[in-house]
Amino acid sequence: MQRLGFLLLLKLDSVLELKPTDPSNPLAVEEVMALLRYRWHASYDVQLVVRRQRLYFQVMWAYLEQQSFPMDEQAYRNHLGEVLEVVNRLGLAAVVREWLANTPDKPRLGKALSLRLEAAAGLLEEFLV
Repeated sequence: MQRLGFLLLLKLDSVLELKPTDPSNPLAVEEVMALLRYRWHASYDVQLVVRRQRLYFQVMWAYLEQQSFPMDEQAYRNHLGEVLEVVNRLGLAAVVREWLANTPDKPRLGKALSLRLEAAAGLLEEFLV
């Protein structure tokens, strides 16, 4: 059983390596879902949070595969697409992509992972209602 898991990991890793990582490419729903599943073996919820006039990209502790998760897969994909649209419009796809691929932390119950989106400070008013 361990050997099969190892082979699957290598296959998934090679697929991710073949994916274009040009920093100018916008983040796509499929790319982020694959990255979340690769890193943490779950499709974690992501949110954009505004605190003290700062914008944060957060990976929450709840995930799609949980029985108690409040969204079905289509709603999750739509939500993820909305979050990524804002990230892409801010021109921060490369920053978020790099952070998701390399953050050493893991979402835990009650503790989200947070990335402060520095370049978004001057553009924040565009996204506030």
